[in-house]
Amino acid sequence: MLGGAGILLGVAAVPAQAAEVSYKTECIPPAISGLPAVEGTTKVEITAPAEAKVGDEVTITWKFAQAASKNPDVLDLDKDTVKPSGTLKAGGAQTASIAMEGPRQNPAIPKNSDMKLSDMTGKLKLTAAGDVTLTPDAYNINVNKPISTDTKCTPKEAVGSSATIKVTAAGGGSGGSTPTATPTPTPSGEPTDSATPSPTGSGTGGATGGDDSGGGGQTDFTGKQVSVAYACKTPIGDKNATSPVQINATKSGGSYALTVKFGTSVMDSPADIPADSVKPSMEVVLGGADKGTVHVEGPTNSGPIKSGDPIEVPDLKGTYKPGATGKSTLSPGVLTVMALGTTTTCTPATSEVSLTLDTSEQAGGASGGGSSSSGSGSTGSASGGLAETGSDSHGALKALGLVAGTVILLGGAVFTFMPRGRTR
Repeated sequence: MLGGAGILLGVAAVPAQAAEVSYKTECIPPAISGLPAVEGTTKVEITAPAEAKVGDEVTITWKFAQAASKNPDVLDLDKDTVKPSGTLKAGGAQTASIAMEGPRQNPAIPKNSDMKLSDMTGKLKLTAAGDVTLTPDAYNINVNKPISTDTKCTPKEAVGSSATIKVTAAGGGSGGSTPTATPTPTPSGEPTDSATPSPTGSGTGGATGGDDSGGGGQTDFTGKQVSVAYACKTPIGDKNATSPVQINATKSGGSYALTVKFGTSVMDSPADIPADSVKPSMEVVLGGADKGTVHVEGPTNSGPIKSGDPIEVPDLKGTYKPGATGKSTLSPGVLTVMALGTTTTCTPATSEVSLTLDTSEQAGGASGGGSSSSGSGSTGSASGGLAETGSDSHGALKALGLVAGTVILLGGAVFTFMPRGRTR
C-alpha cells in the first residue's frame, strides 16, 4: 500500500500543464420549468498527471471557470444545494468515457448571478502507452431543493482537449484493451411509491335532497359532474384551466358530510415531489336558500412521487351545516393548492350548481357565513362572497430555472403551469 502511495505521489509531483478550454454549450432545463434552452459558453480546466505508467489509476479534476448559464432571476439558491456531474472523454492512445462528479457544495447563489459549481473528479486506469488526451464533454447540474431537478448541458461544437497524459509502458509493452473508467458513483434518487388514481363516483345529474327531518329518508346525495373554467393565479403567472368537478353529500342529523371529487384523468408527475408537500382545498359556494361557503380540503400526498409516476388525486372533504331552510345549492368555488411553501389560487369564471339539497336551518349554520371543515381537523373561514386568496409565494417551486412551474391539482389531473419563455 505504501509503495502504491509512493507511485501516486510521484505521479502527482509532475502535474499536467492544463490549459483552459472553452466551448459553446446548450443547456436544457427540465420540462417542468417552462424555461427555454440556454446557449452560452462553458470554460473548463482539466488537471491530471503529466506522466504516468500503464497500470496506474489516475485521478482527474474538472474545474469550472464558467458555467454556460447563470442562475435565472427566479430564486436564490441556498448553500450546498447544487451538484454537478459530467463526462470526460479520453482519446489518443486509449479511449474512454470518464464519469466525473462533484460534491453538493456551493455558496449561496443569488438570482441572476453566475453559477458556482464545485470541482468534479473522476478516475481512469491507464492501459495503453502513448499520449492520452482529456476533453470535457456534457455535464449535468442537479439542484435538490425544493425538489430534485436537473439541467443538462451539451457541447454545440467540437471541443479541444484540455490536458494530455504521457503514458509509458510498465515492464515493456502496453495494455492491449480499451480501458473502462472508474466513475464516482452517482447517487440514485429516493425510492418512491407509485400512486394509483382514486376512483370517482359517476355523475348522475342534479340531485335533490329528500326529507330533512333527521329521521329516515334519503341520506346519500350524488351531485352531477360540472365542467368548471378556472382562472388561476400562480407564483409565476396566470393560467386558465378547465376541470370536471362533482359534489356529493351524506346527511348526518341536520348537517351534511361533503365530498368533492375530480375527474378520473391523471397526468404523470412532471418532477420528483416529496411526501407531504402538496395540499388542495376548496370553498364550496352555497346558493338558493342558503348563502356563504363551505371549506373542504384533501390530505397531502402520503409518500414521495417520482417524476413520471402517476399522481393520486385526493377527494376534498368537509362538513356543511345549513343556515337556511329550503332548497340550497352547492357549486365548486375557489380552489387553493399549497405546494412546497407556495400558494396557488384558482377562481371559477362562473358558478355552476353540482348539488341541490332540501335543508333545514341549523344553529350556527352558514347563511351568509361559513361552515367549518372536519375533513382534516381544521376550520375554514368563509364569507358571503368569493374573496380572492391571492398568492403567498416563497419561491419554493422556482429553483435554478429548473422548477418554474406550479403543480396544480385540477379536475383529476395535474396541470403544470408554465411561465412564458424568458429571454436570458
